[in-house]
Amino acid sequence: MRLQCEVEVVSRLLPSCGLRGRGRGTRALLSLGRQPGRARGGGGGSVYLMVCTARDRAGARYKVQENIERFFTRFVEEGKATVRLREPAVDVCLSKANASNLKNFLSAVRLAHQGTDIGALPLSALVPAKTSEVEKPKTKMIITSRRDYPLTKNFPYSLEHLQASYCKLARIDTRVLCLKKLRKLDLSHNHIKQLPATIGDLICLQELNLHNNHLESFSVALCNSTLQKSLQFLDLSQNKIKALPIQFCQLQELVNLKLDDNELIRLPFKMGQLRHLRFLSAARNKLPFLPSDFRKLSLENLDLFGNPFEQSNPLVPSIQLKIPLTLLECAARATVNYRIPYGCHLLPSHLCEDLQVAKTCQCGSACLSSFIQITMTMNLHHVAHTVVLVDNMGGTEAPIICYFCSLDCYSQFLDRYLQGNG
Repeated sequence: MRLQCEVEVVSRLLPSCGLRGRGRGTRALLSLGRQPGRARGGGGGSVYLMVCTARDRAGARYKVQENIERFFTRFVEEGKATVRLREPAVDVCLSKANASNLKNFLSAVRLAHQGTDIGALPLSALVPAKTSEVEKPKTKMIITSRRDYPLTKNFPYSLEHLQASYCKLARIDTRVLCLKKLRKLDLSHNHIKQLPATIGDLICLQELNLHNNHLESFSVALCNSTLQKSLQFLDLSQNKIKALPIQFCQLQELVNLKLDDNELIRLPFKMGQLRHLRFLSAARNKLPFLPSDFRKLSLENLDLFGNPFEQSNPLVPSIQLKIPLTLLECAARATVNYRIPYGCHLLPSHLCEDLQVAKTCQCGSACLSSFIQITMTMNLHHVAHTVVLVDNMGGTEAPIICYFCSLDCYSQFLDRYLQGNG
């Protein structure tokens, strides 16, 4: 029987000599078995506990039968336990083990200590460990050239951080999508044109860097994936993205979002839903204005330099009011205003999609396809502590869309605006 975990063998004589153990374990392979060459079967031969590490692959062996003073198993559910031996006077401290495997291993050790018939014990051969069995799992790999990219062997499944830049990748390697422990994936400076939906299966992914690729879109499937709960950093800068889907704002754990040097003609409609967003850069795009929801953000740093923002003019509205309101518009407004539950099991899917993009009037009421739209100037310091200048003239203002659900709401706004401007 074998167990992979971290082990520290502590001599109980050290304190009497004024010495102390290191206090941290080493990756090891534990085996429970008999000395090589002993006949199998009945009762002959002693059972040994062998501890193999990277420094000592041949392993240190400790007799088990009637040689264990005590088991410490209070934290076994956390993968920790200690086996105290009589001779030599050492404590074998186990940690970072699979809890189920640890329980089974300790049970076998206890039976061996009690002198159970060897034929009934799950014993293993006491042979030196392989390097792969005792070396520390590789958690980080950085590849910065095409010639270093592995073509014939898999990536270590223990990877948590993978960088594969300047490798001329045209697509994301399917082997990468099997690395379920990945927290940081850097595929910058490649030729990737499309993102597979299976990236959403990387349930631990917190950082995704796709800077300087050939992306033209960010799929709805990724927005609906487990990335909603894990992704905190996303770099899509220097690609060819023209727009992001409405569902993009479901990635509500985002803290840092980089969209510089794309071809964006608009930002996601529901930007305000990104309540954890603190760093946003969308410099050098083609943004004419900002979405209405943008005013709900609370940022630490904002960079919108180099966008062709239009000149705002609240006195020239775009009127799309239908008077009287259609029955569909009245029903849609009531559904949103009164927070009436809805879904595809109750309404046609196209109506659900329309309700998801309902506009919000300055009075707080909803409007769907019947509204008045204007652009107003907003000082970006209202949503960000630090603002990179919008233009070379030192400006920190940008036009933002505003909606009104009726002529009455627009008239009240207009009165306040004209009074404020003399």
